[in-house]
Amino acid sequence: MRVVFMGTPGFSVTALRALSEAGHEIVGVYSQPPRKSGRGQKRHPSPVQAYAESQGWTVFTPKNFRDPAELTDIAALDADIAVVVAYGLILPQALLDTPRFGCLNIHASLLPRWRGAAPIHRAIMAGDAQTGVCIMQMDAGLDTGPVRLRRALYIAAHETTAELHDRLAALGAAAIVEVLADFPGHPPEVQPEVGICYAQKIDKSEARIEWTRPAHDVDRQIRALSPFPGAWCELAGQRMKLLASQVGQGSGTPGQVVGGFEVACGQHSVIITRVQLAGKTAQTAAEFLQGHALPQKFD
Repeated sequence: MRVVFMGTPGFSVTALRALSEAGHEIVGVYSQPPRKSGRGQKRHPSPVQAYAESQGWTVFTPKNFRDPAELTDIAALDADIAVVVAYGLILPQALLDTPRFGCLNIHASLLPRWRGAAPIHRAIMAGDAQTGVCIMQMDAGLDTGPVRLRRALYIAAHETTAELHDRLAALGAAAIVEVLADFPGHPPEVQPEVGICYAQKIDKSEARIEWTRPAHDVDRQIRALSPFPGAWCELAGQRMKLLASQVGQGSGTPGQVVGGFEVACGQHSVIITRVQLAGKTAQTAAEFLQGHALPQKFD
């Protein structure tokens, strides 16, 4: 097929690469505009833009699609289909209707569960046993379109968002290749009306650890927010990110260190296995404890 690809982060690159390797013609790539980052606040292209340019594909970076010229540009590409993966911009109905077979989205959840911006984080935070990807035919709603293919996987007991992200990226890439290989063989199915929930964007206010909560909740918070924005607590006035953990069986006053890097919670305890002090590289808990002393109790 002649494919227009629309995506921005590293998660999207996996699918873009797979589509090209499967023999589809990438006629244009859309990504969010370069953003300022780093000490010099220089503008850097998104992972999708950088990869697309390395392959010699034409890249478009509109701020939005309010200008009619943007729709003219995409129509001129004469695409069979558009594949949208974590693009980050709202697509108007006129654009959704432009490619011959419309627009497909790779969504990292088992719709209708976790529609919205942060499905991977929210699945871990909620303690879901399973998640997966859906290849959805896009409509004007928020992840409401019919699904052409769904693939599920189990969330591992100690899995972080970073680890689950990589597995879902690979699963989504394989799924979109499967759908495009036999497009008529994957007819769209309307999403169920039951089980709808929304994955709200992660707010930084959710990141501070409250040790009074049950250990299962704290553990899920740590793994769901790893690596970004990172669940955190304070150590000697410094912010320390907790990047990996597991539930322990210790007990004590919430916040009390009950052995090694095991901290008591409202119920049971959490064993911290990976940390990062502000401005430092991440370390295993064992490495960290070689050079740092823990307080008797975290606030």
